[in-house]
Amino acid sequence: MNWDRIEGNWKQFKGKAQQTWGALTDDELDEIAGRREELEGRLQQRYGKSRDEAKQAVDDWLKKI
Repeated sequence: MNWDRIEGNWKQFKGKAQQTWGALTDDELDEIAGRREELEGRLQQRYGKSRDEAKQAVDDWLKKI
């Protein structure tokens, strides 16, 4: 799955993101609005991940959905 599809259909994927990263609030997910860099940044903040770890987490999530 490519990120353009996720960005365009963020409302559909938002629930799946919430299931995976429960520490992210609905407001944060709304602010992310499908922007990958924003999601990675929020994962860094909420979960204390490094930039590479956040990028890998998003890549892994993409493979699952």
